[in-house]
Amino acid sequence: QVQLVESGGGLVQPGGSLTLSCAVSGFSWDYGAIGWFRQAPGKEREGISFITLHDGKIVYTDSVRGRFTISRDNTKNTVHLQMNSLLPDDTGRYYCAAERSFARLIIGRTDNWGQGTQVTVSE
Repeated sequence: QVQLVESGGGLVQPGGSLTLSCAVSGFSWDYGAIGWFRQAPGKEREGISFITLHDGKIVYTDSVRGRFTISRDNTKNTVHLQMNSLLPDDTGRYYCAAERSFARLIIGRTDNWGQGTQVTVSE
């Protein structure tokens, strides 16, 4: 059974930084991809960053490119999302997800989701 557990969310001022972590178990680390999604109040969930496990291919959505960095720790089966220069629009619940198919993952078509961690960017 695949399990994903997010951590690292919190309240931060605009311009600040947070690092989210996604600990993955029950998912073979040699193939597939992990992604970060977020859902702001009143909005649909959107994919913001993805990394493939076998070759480290990385994708960012335009709104976070240059501010967020995704990385993977193969020794701990963990994916991190370093978030810098945070904006109020970055507020939302952040979820990680895992899928064998990169194409399915980037459109959110997976059954493997964590419970999410809340990020609030506010004065």
